[in-house]
Amino acid sequence: MRFFTEHIFTRAAAAFVALGITATAYAETFDLSPEQAGQVRIKPNEKAIAALPADFKLVTPGKFTVGINPWVPPISTYATDAKTIVGFDPDIVKLVADGLGLELVLVPTAWADWPLALQSGKVDAVVSNITVTEARKEKFDFSTYRDDLLGFYVKSDSPINKISEPKDVAGLRIITGAGTTQEKIVQDWDKQNIAAGLAPIELQYYDDDAVRNLAIQSGRADAVFHINSTQAYQARTDGKTKLVGTVNGGWPLTAQVGVTTRKGNNIADAITIVLNGAIESGAYNQILDRWGLADEKVSKSETNPAGLPKT
Repeated sequence: MRFFTEHIFTRAAAAFVALGITATAYAETFDLSPEQAGQVRIKPNEKAIAALPADFKLVTPGKFTVGINPWVPPISTYATDAKTIVGFDPDIVKLVADGLGLELVLVPTAWADWPLALQSGKVDAVVSNITVTEARKEKFDFSTYRDDLLGFYVKSDSPINKISEPKDVAGLRIITGAGTTQEKIVQDWDKQNIAAGLAPIELQYYDDDAVRNLAIQSGRADAVFHINSTQAYQARTDGKTKLVGTVNGGWPLTAQVGVTTRKGNNIADAITIVLNGAIESGAYNQILDRWGLADEKVSKSETNPAGLPKT
């Protein structure tokens, strides 16, 4: 996704419509002000600072320059001033900067451009919902901070209250995205169900999210299986849907997202120390709660854990 300031208001409005959220509800439920008075802060972590390599050079002395793609709430978006970046990822990386005793500088970076931004030394790190994979670990280091979750959401008054395994979706009409990880998962579940003699799933696809939302609310579909964070945000904002189950995006393996740094600059361990300190102090949970993402918390941050395998 590419974000250019001359079109920011149009993009923001489109994001609201795509999520089925009115601008009024959006503003009332979450703090999108540029001031971010409720942003969680921590003190410098001396252990983390000591773990920084002596020869590590920041892009700008005294500042932690981080690339970020402000793509959608609650992960990251633009504030009401149309230039300040706010959301869960900005809050997390603010903690990292605080813990390292540095001033945070966010650099809007298109998704396709983040690898080059890191490798060229334009930024010190990237935080942009980047999943840890074995292929990426060949060039980058990771400090994990959130589970990569997909969620099943149904109409708020639906009799469906739990979806946790293949048999729970037998015979249901499921909306998902074509060519996505979530489509592959439900297709695998469907195969298991059919082999077990259960009713097949009816998959539905909608390019327009507003039409997708209408299908759920009108009863034409039973559930949506999509990225959990965006659906959690919508459910908390408009109250029209509810979460009935989550599946890790790496199913049957576990996928996590991490603060991403260039391989060889050796600052990932220091970042991991900051994140674990924030987990222990409760600051991390405060940020999860602030953006409605408690279901995606990790119990600890890890440097370069096992990532999704190469395909």
